[in-house]
Amino acid sequence: MSRRDKLKQQQLKLNKRYKQLVEEAYNLRQTNHEESDLSEYRALKLLDKLNKLKFLVRDSPQSLS
Repeated sequence: MSRRDKLKQQQLKLNKRYKQLVEEAYNLRQTNHEESDLSEYRALKLLDKLNKLKFLVRDSPQSLS
């Protein structure tokens, strides 16, 4: 597995978790503001990691095949 493939796989995993956290924050908004804020904060931290990964995937050289 190439470095680019590993980065893409990690990106997909983080993106799935990000969507879960955003949905959780939305669902908790009416019942538990503190947990909603915490989920939103975690989602934002993941979004930062995703943006860094997007940069790495974009800049990694294309594999020859």
